[in-house]
Amino acid sequence: MRRYIHGTDPREQQRLELLNRLTNRAFIEFLQVRASDCVLEVGSGIGILAGEVASSAEGVRVVGVEVSREQIAAARPHGSVRYLQADAHHLDFPDASFDLVYTRYVLEHVADPVRVLSEMRRVTKPRGRVAAMENDSSLIRFDPLCPAFESAWPAFMAYQAHIGGDAMVGRRLFRLFREAGFIDIELSIQPEVHWFGSPGFHDWIEDIVGNLESAQSQLIDSRFCTAETFSKAIHELQALKSNPSGSAVFAWNRAKAIR
Repeated sequence: MRRYIHGTDPREQQRLELLNRLTNRAFIEFLQVRASDCVLEVGSGIGILAGEVASSAEGVRVVGVEVSREQIAAARPHGSVRYLQADAHHLDFPDASFDLVYTRYVLEHVADPVRVLSEMRRVTKPRGRVAAMENDSSLIRFDPLCPAFESAWPAFMAYQAHIGGDAMVGRRLFRLFREAGFIDIELSIQPEVHWFGSPGFHDWIEDIVGNLESAQSQLIDSRFCTAETFSKAIHELQALKSNPSGSAVFAWNRAKAIR
């Protein structure tokens, strides 16, 4: 994995907890975990999703692969989950080891997404399932418009590209899966539609604020964004949370395939 734009400090881990609360239920439904599945999670972060996947059906066992020691140290223990520190480009498992292999919010950060997906395919059993969910960060929309955010957010995406990531990798999932050797591929989206007074509105905006703030010093020091624009963007988002007319729309890109 190349440089992770968000870092791994406690504040970022809190943001990840928030994001898991927003998105895990729908993603687990998408995975269609089966009883007694042997599951590999590529990029476990702090392990919240792995634990919920393990608890989603009887007899499920999950192995979580994570490159960051800090994230593994912060992962919540679960009797049916074990974690290994490893690079997603080189999965140290025999061929055809798992019934279900998935990754989420990871391909945007790796040096070679096709290599990662190829490794995921290799360790999946014949007729096993592989799934991914990723960003196309250009899809986010707020109303009323937040002009400074509309400048800061593209700067965030440009900086991520500068350090080797891809904030729009979600739009490329079909092609990446094909290049990794998959044929039977299905695309879908997981929507994020929030408005003032809806349960997820405040938390969704907090997640976007956290995304920006995790890269604040890098964006400003590298001159991808001015301190003034950054400050105004955060102020706009904070004000949006209490705006009775406020709304937010986004969609995660998803792909699943059969080995």
